[in-house]
This record gives sequence, C-alpha cells and structure tokens, in this order.
Amino acid sequence: MAMDPHNPTPAYLSFWRERHLCTLTTLRPDGTPHVVPVGVTYDPEAGVARVLASRSSAKVSHVLAATAPGAEGPGARVAVCQVDGRRWATLEGYARVRTEEAEIAEGERRYEERYERAPRVNPNRVLIEITLTRAMGNKAAS
Repeated sequence: MAMDPHNPTPAYLSFWRERHLCTLTTLRPDGTPHVVPVGVTYDPEAGVARVLASRSSAKVSHVLAATAPGAEGPGARVAVCQVDGRRWATLEGYARVRTEEAEIAEGERRYEERYERAPRVNPNRVLIEITLTRAMGNKAAS
C-alpha cells in the first residue's frame, strides 16, 4: 500500500515511532545493493528520514559517491525499511550526507526520542538525511 510520505496514516506513523531496528539499502558504485541494520527516525512534516552513521562507513561512502560533483540527480537513491512480524513499512528517497553540528544534534535528539537511549559517542558521526519520495507498507502497518 503506497502513501504520501508527507501525510502518512496515523497507524503508519505510529509504527515508525515504535522502537524497531531498521535496514538501510544503498547502492554500491557497481549498482549492487548494500543492506545494513540501522536506527531510523521519520519526520513526515519535514519529509525526511534520518540515519546516524560513522563518516568512514560503507553506507556513507555509497551516498557520497552518488552525490559527488558531477554525479547525476538530487542524491543517492536509498530505502529504509522496518519489519515487525507481518507488519512492514518502507520509506524511499534521495540521501545526502550532512556534517553540520546542528543537523547531527537534531538526528541524535530524534534517535534518543525514538530508541529511548542516547546514541553511542562517536566523534566521526555524520547524518544521512533522506528526502522522502515514497512511503509504503502492508495493511497491518498502515
């Protein structure tokens, strides 16, 4: 079931506020998918999802490669997904790496709110910010 990521159903938004481990799918330079577990926060009002990451991680490298000068498009195509039994929800969009302290702090605040614990200390932290283009899920999550 597809929906506007800026205007999710109450059930869909509620599911994204529950504490669940998620996955982030990025594309390697050869086009093959790279899927890793992450924590994700969803902000439908801003139309973004946020993932905290280490600057040296493969996921950050993939996003940076797709957004390097001369790269085509508004960012790296990515998807985040969460599953709980038969319920699932996916958000898709274009990712960029944010390094501004205020943006990282906002990502940390939202992570702590959703996951009920502060993220571990990481002096190499960056934020992957996903501008959302699509939201989908099954009826149980919508």
